[in-house]
Amino acid sequence: MEENKISPTDSIYREDNQKLNSINWLSDIPVTGNETDIVEIRFKNTRKGFYRNVNMLRLEEGDIVAVEASPGHDIGRVSMTGRLVKSKLKQQKSVPEPEDIKKIYRKAKPVDMEKWEEARAQEIPAMLESRKIAKDFNLDMKIGDVEYQGDKTKAIFYYIADERVDFRQLIKVLAEKFRVRIEMRQIGARQEAGRIGGIGSCGRELCCSSYLSNFVSVTTAYARCQDLSLNPQKLAGQCGKLKCCLNYELDCYVDKQKSFPQKDPLETQEGKAWFLKMEIYKGLYWYSYDPDNSVNLTAIPVQRVREIQSMNRNGQKPAKLVENNFEDNNISFEDVVGNDSLTRFEKKKDRKGRKSKKGKRNNKNEKRK
Repeated sequence: MEENKISPTDSIYREDNQKLNSINWLSDIPVTGNETDIVEIRFKNTRKGFYRNVNMLRLEEGDIVAVEASPGHDIGRVSMTGRLVKSKLKQQKSVPEPEDIKKIYRKAKPVDMEKWEEARAQEIPAMLESRKIAKDFNLDMKIGDVEYQGDKTKAIFYYIADERVDFRQLIKVLAEKFRVRIEMRQIGARQEAGRIGGIGSCGRELCCSSYLSNFVSVTTAYARCQDLSLNPQKLAGQCGKLKCCLNYELDCYVDKQKSFPQKDPLETQEGKAWFLKMEIYKGLYWYSYDPDNSVNLTAIPVQRVREIQSMNRNGQKPAKLVENNFEDNNISFEDVVGNDSLTRFEKKKDRKGRKSKKGKRNNKNEKRK
């Protein structure tokens, strides 16, 4: 193993090497001399930081480096270098001053990585033990993760709590127990889910652990705007909060509904019809003559709804909600699983053909003789 490299199969970095993964899409462009000395360093799970390469070390993505910490030093992996780091630094909520950015000391030595591996091995036992201690103090908090500093002089305990927690006595006990400096860092439920990781209901890795770092509040009004069923089990993510992906298509739905008519009842000669639901991208409103029962629904195009509302304002009533020439082209699906044979693509062996070919070959050989 090289001095500054850790293979992807090593347990020290295997479990979280894809969280908030960065892709440098400018890596193939030749250097023009305007390179920056700021480097993005990735630590455990979703924690990242920007550091200055003051010693002008030749760093590549994946190198293990020792960086400045308070106190001592920490060990991390280079996740991005080059011009793209500047744009990522500007995306931060608070851009630090150049003199406030910490330094990169050196490439990690084998001694540094051995100590780092020892520190990482203590994290899970420390988390389990700290949970027991917090329970003994009757503290209403959940310790979700522990991260040791690379030099084993400091440990960060990540926790979530609904209310303010007085953990001064807890810090004293933890410091005596683990013989390191203790830092308690409160995080939200979404941040905890990102640090733990997992697979979402869509079948892909959680957004909060793969690329999402700035969390926006999500309300049930977003689900109503997209005409989604208010089912808590379907709308909630692994963090227990509403899914962040409810924000992704919200603007499209809002813009689409700006041109839609009001959801007022419609007066016809058959009676009064009430709005129940709509299909935004199909441009359909669904009405029923019974407002308390969602049966016998009628799909009405948005343009037809405008016409009926205009007629009602003029004191007129159409004969029906929908004209006779309108057809709702619903696409139906059938479950054909198990109807086809699994061996339908296998070719059957043509034994007769082989025998006939062999007979032709024998006849040719006899003629030659």
